[in-house]
Amino acid sequence: MDTYTEIALAIRKAKKITVLTGAGISTASGIPDFRSRGGLYDNKVNVEDALSEQQFQENPELFWEYYKDIFNIKLTNQYEPNFGHTYLRELEEGGKGVTILTQNVDGLHRKAGNKHVYELHGTIEKAYCPYCHQAYSLDDVLKGNVPRCLNDSTILKPDVVLFGGVVKHMEEAYEKTVESDLFLTMGTSLNVYPVRDIPSYVQHASRTTKIIINKEGTRSDYMFNHVIHEDINAALKKIKNAVENIKNASQ
Repeated sequence: MDTYTEIALAIRKAKKITVLTGAGISTASGIPDFRSRGGLYDNKVNVEDALSEQQFQENPELFWEYYKDIFNIKLTNQYEPNFGHTYLRELEEGGKGVTILTQNVDGLHRKAGNKHVYELHGTIEKAYCPYCHQAYSLDDVLKGNVPRCLNDSTILKPDVVLFGGVVKHMEEAYEKTVESDLFLTMGTSLNVYPVRDIPSYVQHASRTTKIIINKEGTRSDYMFNHVIHEDINAALKKIKNAVENIKNASQ
């Protein structure tokens, strides 16, 4: 039995599926991956300094210049979910309990229609006033070079978790991972703490099928039952076909 058929059988059997996604699932939508070959890191942009808590505190005006450029924020509304996003929604619509834990800040999982999404690194679609905590939309952020609070003129802070900041929803992430029948990791190098530790919570759980799909190998590959080094959309299309073949054969 080949890998895709084994994965398809596990998907058919699973009731609760937890999916951990990184930048690799969004590259097919035109969003650059900071850490991949040919990404912004390769262009000598020190993203970790430019998008850090320290940069925001010391020079928020320059921070916003970097932030808008790195995220290409003017094009944000033009990005659309790709097959990887919509297939996860299809699994949910098919009756699976799908929980998505994403490191991405692009909002594409929610845009695709998934209902249970935990954005571990926040979202570029919101900002807030550090002083009065008034929330602002992406449209508000786009109105000027440096967005400010309408109440007190304080420079707004994006809802994105900056380097040096605290990752969100980790307690829920651990809980959902442990509860899952199938744990699927896609498009992440699993290098960033603390998200990189999530797979270790089910590493030895025999009842949980563990799958990783990433173009390149990761140091955590050994924790998974099935390892696929391939384009995410290509791999998911093979998995979907295998699921449909099993379904047709059983009818």
